[in-house]
Amino acid sequence: MTNANPADLAAQAAEAIRNLNHATQSVKGELVYPGDAYEVVASLTLLTQRLPQSFEQLSGYLGTLPTTGAVTADYGAPDDHLAEARSALASAAIIAQTLTEFLDRAHTELSPLGYDTTTDALTDL
Repeated sequence: MTNANPADLAAQAAEAIRNLNHATQSVKGELVYPGDAYEVVASLTLLTQRLPQSFEQLSGYLGTLPTTGAVTADYGAPDDHLAEARSALASAAIIAQTLTEFLDRAHTELSPLGYDTTTDALTDL
């Protein structure tokens, strides 16, 4: 585990997803077997399962800021911005949970698939 700060870790996660987006392009040929997609979906399911905790912890941190009296805003009341951000993070947690459910369904549907080695399908890719 790295000692990077939360912003650096989030940036690394974003970069990892960008790399995944490139690797899953059909022209790259990185996905060859149904099991490849199965493994990717499994990892994405884990990723989305873990996001709500991050969102809740960020929201919890934001909830402590009004008590410090040290938060300012370029416009409007800081407490209003903090409340809206916390509300958006709560919604993001719900959406991540829903995304997890759909990825779990995709993972389940991919589980019985295999690759027929008696065909020349690989050479057609």
